[in-house]
Amino acid sequence: MNEEQVSLLLKSAALFPPPHGVKLSYGTAGFRADASLLQSAVFRVGILAALRSFKTQSVIGLMITASHNKVTDNGVKVADPNGGMLSQDWEPFADKLVNASTPQLLVSFIVEFIKKENIQLVGKLSAEVWLGRDTRPSGESLIEVAKEGINSIIGAAVLDFGVLTTPQLHWMIRARSKGWKATEQNYFEQLSSSFRCLMDLTPNGIKVNVEDDKLIVDGANGVGGEKLEILNSMLNNLAIEVRNCGNDRGILNEGVGADYVQKEKLIPRGFGSKDVGKRCASLDGDADRLVYFSVLSDLSNEVDLVDGDKILSLFAIFVTEQLSILYKGADPETHSSYQARVGVVQTAYANGASTDYLKQSSGLEVVLTPTGVKFLHEKAALYDIGIYFEANGHGTILFSDGFLSWLEAKNNELASISEGSEEQKAAMRLLAVSRLINQAVGDALSGLLLVESILQYKGWSVHKWAGLYEDLPSRQLKVKVVDRTAVVTENAQTVVVRPLGIQDAIIAETAKYPRGRSFIRPSGTEDVIRVYAEASTQEAVDNLANSVAMLVDRYLGYGSS
Repeated sequence: MNEEQVSLLLKSAALFPPPHGVKLSYGTAGFRADASLLQSAVFRVGILAALRSFKTQSVIGLMITASHNKVTDNGVKVADPNGGMLSQDWEPFADKLVNASTPQLLVSFIVEFIKKENIQLVGKLSAEVWLGRDTRPSGESLIEVAKEGINSIIGAAVLDFGVLTTPQLHWMIRARSKGWKATEQNYFEQLSSSFRCLMDLTPNGIKVNVEDDKLIVDGANGVGGEKLEILNSMLNNLAIEVRNCGNDRGILNEGVGADYVQKEKLIPRGFGSKDVGKRCASLDGDADRLVYFSVLSDLSNEVDLVDGDKILSLFAIFVTEQLSILYKGADPETHSSYQARVGVVQTAYANGASTDYLKQSSGLEVVLTPTGVKFLHEKAALYDIGIYFEANGHGTILFSDGFLSWLEAKNNELASISEGSEEQKAAMRLLAVSRLINQAVGDALSGLLLVESILQYKGWSVHKWAGLYEDLPSRQLKVKVVDRTAVVTENAQTVVVRPLGIQDAIIAETAKYPRGRSFIRPSGTEDVIRVYAEASTQEAVDNLANSVAMLVDRYLGYGSS
C-alpha cells in the first residue's frame, strides 16, 4: 500500500472514531446496533466493500438496514457478486476492521489483510460498490458515511440507488454479475412478467373462493409497502390492498410486520374485524421476510398464522408436482440422465409437524443446518432445486445452472414436438418460477407473487393452505448463564457435546412427553442459552421447556459455579 493511500485512510478514519466500550460482531445481519453507534462501523464496512470489489473484480453491494428491528436501530451488510451474503472467510476481517481502536491499528489490519489476500490496489484495476438503504431516518446520513469509507480507497467508485428493499439490492448485484440488466426497474419487470407467465399457465376452470379474491398486505411501515405499490401497478391479474405503507405516520415495525405477526400471532395495526377470514400477508421492515395470516374472529386480535414452514411446504408441493408432470409418460432413458435432485433445508427451529409432512406426505429429502440464513443458503445450493425457509418467513428457492440449462433445452424440445402439452407447460412453469423467485436471498415481494400464483393454480384458499398440517405446540425460552461459549453443539445445533451430561439429561426429560423434542444452543450475541421445545399439547411443551431450562441453569447458570 503506497503512502498516498495510507495517508488518506488515516485522515478519513480519524473522522469516525469507534464508540468507546462497544464491540460489534458481523453476523447473518451484518453489523447491527442503535444507529447512533454505527458511524464508525459503516465507514469501515465501506472500506471492506471496496477491498472486496478489488479482490473479486466485481461489483459489491452495501445495504444500510436493520430489517425487522425497531426504528432507532440500523445496520450495515455486504452483498457478494453472486448476490449472496459476504463470504464467511471475510467475516473475521470485518470484525477486526470495525473494532480496531485507532486509525493506525485499522491501517495495520488492512495492510496485513491485503497482503494475505493478494489484493492489488495499484495499476488499472478499479472497484465499484452499489449502495441501498431502507426507510429509517438514520439511513440517509449513514449512506454518506459509507461513501466516505469507499472513497478512502483510491480507485473505488460508488453508485447510490437510494431507497431499496434489501432483496432488491441483492438481486441487482447478482444480475450485474451475470451480465443482465440490473436496475430497480429491471427487477420490477422481471417479477411482473414471470408472475403473468405463471398466472397464464393456470389450468382452465380453477377458481378460488370469492372471499379470497383480494390479498391484503401489511407493509410494516417500511420500504416493502411502497415498493409493492409500484409492483402492484404493473400487475393486472391480482388484486392487492397495501396497508401500513409508512405514509400515515405509522412507526416502522412497531405493532406491524412479519416478525411481529409471526412471533406474537396477533393482527398488525390497521387490521381488524372487517378482515375476518380474508387472505392477508405481512412483510418485514426491509421486505426480506414474508408470512401469511387470516384474522380469526371479530372477538379477538389473534391470527391463524401461515408461517415460513408452510410457505416452504407450498413451494415444495408445487415444484415436485411440476417435475412429476414433466417426467410423466416420458421414456425413462430420455430423462434419466438428469433426474433433478430436490432438497428441502430447515433449521431445528422448524416445527416438527412441517418436517414430518415434508418427509412423509411429500417424500422429500429434508436436511437441517445451524440457525442462520447463510447456512441454509449454502446447503440449498448443493441441490438441483434447493428450497429453504425459516419459520420467520425468510427463504427462497435455488436452481442449479445445470438443471436450468437442461430445463431450457427440454422446453425447446417439447415446444417443437408437443407445444401446449402438459409436459411443456410444466417446463414453462418451472422456468417462470426460476425467474420470479429471488435466487440471491429471501425476498418478500417475489415470494408473495409466487405464493399467489400457486394458490391460484391449486385453487386453494388461505384456509386450505393453512390446514396442510397442524403445528405442534412449541415454546422458546432463554436462560442467563455465566459463559454461553461453554455450550458446544453439533448436528445442526441439536446435540450438546459440552458440557458433558446435559445432553443425556435433555434426552431423558424429552422422553417423558408424547412427540417431545427439545434442544439448546448458545445465543450469538448475549450470555444466554436458548431453549426450544415441542410436544403434543401446550401444557406438555410448557413443562418440557421449563424442565430443560432448569437443567441449563443447573449446569451453566450463576448458581452452577
